[in-house]
Amino acid sequence: MSEARAAKVAVVDEVRERFSDSDSLVLTEYRNLDVPAMASLREALREVGGDYKIYKNTLVRFAIENLDLEIDDLLSGPTAIAFVGKKPDGSSGDPVSVAKALKDFAKKNEALVIKGGVLENRRLTVEEINQLAEIAPRDVLLSQLAGLLVAPMQQFAGLLNALPQKFAYALQALVEKSGGVIEGADDASDAETEEEESSEADDASDAETDEKEA
Repeated sequence: MSEARAAKVAVVDEVRERFSDSDSLVLTEYRNLDVPAMASLREALREVGGDYKIYKNTLVRFAIENLDLEIDDLLSGPTAIAFVGKKPDGSSGDPVSVAKALKDFAKKNEALVIKGGVLENRRLTVEEINQLAEIAPRDVLLSQLAGLLVAPMQQFAGLLNALPQKFAYALQALVEKSGGVIEGADDASDAETEEEESSEADDASDAETDEKEA
């Protein structure tokens, strides 16, 4: 095998592996994009986990012919592919951040044209990629989700903290209410005692009267 052919085989294997390993990617046309601009774009993508690669269309077609991806019509003209991979810190990139980086760069550099993409084996149109770029990045969404989860917990904790105080108020009210009932009961008991003493006095008086008459 000649060196040229071996190099092509190596590229095909690399492309096939990249397509197989990446859940999302964006295809672009970079016609008339100069070297400094290309370097700037690659750095912007690298920071969010994107890897910007240039391959010959014929080799890409050959590499993906068994991957069931309907993107042949996008493989025309000078094509560069932004694969979503790892960030410099080793964490996973996300298609939203890569799409946003490409869209922002294209606004300032008309030489970059977004042609389409793939997300989890589903083809994306240019419009869908632009819509994807408007979504908050994954880190922001996770932070917002954490906030939503923390807020109810804080409310629950506040409720728990308030329970002893509310319980104290309720207990105090119950004691005060019970005290009123007890005081009433004492009054009733006193009245009953007085009635019993009065009845006993009457009985004694009647007995004394009977003795005198006898």
